[in-house]
Amino acid sequence: MRRTSTMYDKEPHIEIRGCDREAWRGYEAVAKELLTNGEGKGGLVLVIECYPGVRVTEIVEGLKPFLNPVKVVMAEQAAKKASQIDAMIGRFLTDDRVFGYMAPFGVEDFYDPDLVQQLRQDIESVSKGTVIVIGTGAAFITKGDLLVYADMARWEIQQRYRSGELGNWLADNQAEDMLRKYKRGFFIEWRAADRFKRTVLPQADYYLDTNAKDDPKLLTKDALFHGFRQTVSRPFRLVPYFDPGVWGGQWLESKIGLEPREHPYAWGFDGVPEENSLYLIYGSIRVEIPSINLVFFEPKRLLGERVYARFGAEFPIRFDFLDTIRGGNLSLQVHPVTDYIQKTFGMAYTQDESYYILDAAPGAAVCLGLRENINPDAMMADLERAQQGGFSFPAEQYVNRFAAKKHDHFLIPAGTVHCSETNCMVLEISATPYIFTFKLWDWDRLGLDGRPRPIHLEHGRRNIQWNCTTEMVQRELVNAIVQVGEGDGWVEERTGLHELQFIETRRHWFAAVTPHHTNGGVQMLNLVEGEEAIVESPTGAFEPFVVRYAETFIVPAAAGEYTIRPSERCAGQTLGTIKAFVR
Repeated sequence: MRRTSTMYDKEPHIEIRGCDREAWRGYEAVAKELLTNGEGKGGLVLVIECYPGVRVTEIVEGLKPFLNPVKVVMAEQAAKKASQIDAMIGRFLTDDRVFGYMAPFGVEDFYDPDLVQQLRQDIESVSKGTVIVIGTGAAFITKGDLLVYADMARWEIQQRYRSGELGNWLADNQAEDMLRKYKRGFFIEWRAADRFKRTVLPQADYYLDTNAKDDPKLLTKDALFHGFRQTVSRPFRLVPYFDPGVWGGQWLESKIGLEPREHPYAWGFDGVPEENSLYLIYGSIRVEIPSINLVFFEPKRLLGERVYARFGAEFPIRFDFLDTIRGGNLSLQVHPVTDYIQKTFGMAYTQDESYYILDAAPGAAVCLGLRENINPDAMMADLERAQQGGFSFPAEQYVNRFAAKKHDHFLIPAGTVHCSETNCMVLEISATPYIFTFKLWDWDRLGLDGRPRPIHLEHGRRNIQWNCTTEMVQRELVNAIVQVGEGDGWVEERTGLHELQFIETRRHWFAAVTPHHTNGGVQMLNLVEGEEAIVESPTGAFEPFVVRYAETFIVPAAAGEYTIRPSERCAGQTLGTIKAFVR
């Protein structure tokens, strides 16, 4: 596919006003600010609480020449022994390569009370000079005189896992399989660290962005929280990232303007708050924060009262891209039903989803649901046989195949067997639990690491909805589109999701100013047709917001009434958006 020019913004940012003097960049400037704040405190105890994965040694070495500490205390010196931790988390980690169980631990559960007491006594014994206490759990060890929260994005953690630089917290496993490291992060340490963050960050004096190597950015806690409040008062975008995969296509590289990779891009993530970042601009300094922080600390204004009451401080909707244009098929797969994901993995709700076809090439198709009158035992036996090798699963005997064209919408309730075949550019609109995919068949191929990708037939067997067959699929899951409104220059359609799914989607075709309202709940949208649109507040509550083709953006509940119209460059054209929200 020929590479084309693109307007897609790969580095969207939010300019934060009124806090320009509360941001610093580089270790010298960071140290100077900390010393200024610490003046008059006599012996200064500087506590640097770190999210798991932060380069602790870099921070210590970066600050040492300017702070001249008399003592550096690594918090993890007081951690429990590895054998104790393994015994504590074993049930939640499980032996499975991919799936664990959502663990209930706090950071403090990983510490030995006697060793903690010894460290506290060591810190208290220093009467003069600066003491640095640093690590995940540093704020549990001691309150100190100044508290800095050192943070990083989930995607950056994964890059460090992949490179072998980083193992899991309190685990000597840098060389372990990436999937197993991710599993321990997802089910164990990120849950504990997030719980601790929600307690510690509001008490901090400063926030430290540690995503870029040797390039720290410091904010006052107040400036950070001002940034949160300004962000949830207006539409905004997350920082996208893109990843290669075994079935990757050519659309993302061409249309988004990505650098060529050895393996084609398969995924694009620009609407997953648990994984994506936000870029906040303070004067000349750009600070990267995990976007989940916005959910933690401004949940009501972001999500709305009703969504927050239902889901807590968790963002329940995600948008992402699946590119198979001139690529391969996704794995044939199924997602768990709610009861199963609750009792087996400890998740509150499941991975209901849908495929919106953003673009398609000739021959595009989607596998969805089962053919009429198939034999479930025969299908599972063929899947088992295919896993043994020397036999290819005859998917066409068991699974429906539907031709796919641009702007089709396929609904995929939990338990529905499905996959996108080659030549589809999918905008996946779904609930947030995003790793719970039970692969049934992977088309006789290996992963990019040269190993077979994990197949979970037993999980699949227990979740496949055998009554989700051709007639029901055609009636309820393929282009279940109904016009629900119209006005001067616009039409509104309901495109899904299925009645068993909690997400509603509405598509607007518009050539003029089109009214929208959050109705007290967060909304996520994508410009699925047209080059550029303008999102505006009729009351001037926020500045006009420009969105371009294929960009996903969030409208917080607090934004209330808003409009979308074609930009001047698109005058006279008909554009389209797809919008998702919680019913």
